[in-house]
Amino acid sequence: MQGLRGGIPGHEILRGIDLEVLSGEVHAVMGPNGSGKSTLAHVLMGRPGYEASAGSVTLDGEELLGLPTWRRAQAGLFLAWQYPVEVPGVDPAEALAEALVAGGREAGDVPARLSAEASRIGFEERLLTRPLNVDLSGGEKKRNETVQLSVLQPRFAVLDEIDSGLDIDALRAVARRVEEATVDSDLGVLAITHYPRLLKELRPDVVHVLVDGRIVATGGPALAEELERSGYGAYGAPGASEGPWEVGALPEGGPLGP
Repeated sequence: MQGLRGGIPGHEILRGIDLEVLSGEVHAVMGPNGSGKSTLAHVLMGRPGYEASAGSVTLDGEELLGLPTWRRAQAGLFLAWQYPVEVPGVDPAEALAEALVAGGREAGDVPARLSAEASRIGFEERLLTRPLNVDLSGGEKKRNETVQLSVLQPRFAVLDEIDSGLDIDALRAVARRVEEATVDSDLGVLAITHYPRLLKELRPDVVHVLVDGRIVATGGPALAEELERSGYGAYGAPGASEGPWEVGALPEGGPLGP
């Protein structure tokens, strides 16, 4: 993406994002509450109510801005939601089969693939028979998102706080599966998180710090370790903690604001 600006109507949140993720790479975006991390995910995916006001986002040379959300998905973009929604009446296997066919791919035996992927990350197979995300815990929804990612095999995945709601064993299983996808299918990953605990399991190639809608620092995994020690205060984050965080702490409840 180049010069990406956007947010919600009447309020610019992203103020010029330049970021390139190659196939097979894992990039982490970290930042305090209100820095624009989830807005970045929504703008990339084309969520209604969010808009890009300037810049360019391409996936394998195809411009995504201006395309409806379903076309972005067909182009190979996948978003694992921070708060996955429940969709009553929608069978997961049928939904994934339709998504594969709509993208011009063979659906194959989706139920068998779902079962195999669920087994790989410790997601109970009985939960696959429920309507999409209905009556699942927060952690179960995140595992379910990972199963869907593995079956759909997109080109690029945005993981919006995939770590929230997962215990350490579940986080490790999810991270290993995502890492395998980067090797097996050259999946590019943009992992959005508050806390370094995700990056102890999902090892990033590059770490970016997002503050006030701008990338203010970029580095290797050592940058995440620095943030764990010192917080975001050194990067001008309003109200950011100047001290170290408790390892494994969870974000405060509620959606991220702009």
